[in-house]
Amino acid sequence: MTLLDANVILRYLLNDIHEQADAASEVIESGAFTLPEIIAEVVYVLTRLYNVPREEIKDIVSPLFDEISIENRSVMVSALSFYSETKFDFVDCIILSRKKILGEEVFTFDKKLLSRLDAV
Repeated sequence: MTLLDANVILRYLLNDIHEQADAASEVIESGAFTLPEIIAEVVYVLTRLYNVPREEIKDIVSPLFDEISIENRSVMVSALSFYSETKFDFVDCIILSRKKILGEEVFTFDKKLLSRLDAV
């Protein structure tokens, strides 16, 4: 399996550079995976550089997880939901999702995050 970098995923999702999108499709079809850190970069780029509204990020990114492998898929889908529904940055959404789904204890000084963690 091939590890996909953020720029490959972005070309695939955006289909804005057709040659690269086609190459990304071929790699994905032959078996690929990515990492949560890379998805965080994809979300950042979509939000900050392409001005995709937060509410649309989940609908754009989550279908990718049906085509490639990713560690803790359910955590990442949940993080995309939190991101679409809140003002938290995506990494905080991953933390919230890890607590919610994996039951991990989280230690933070971030009061806003802490209050949401208590509600999860």
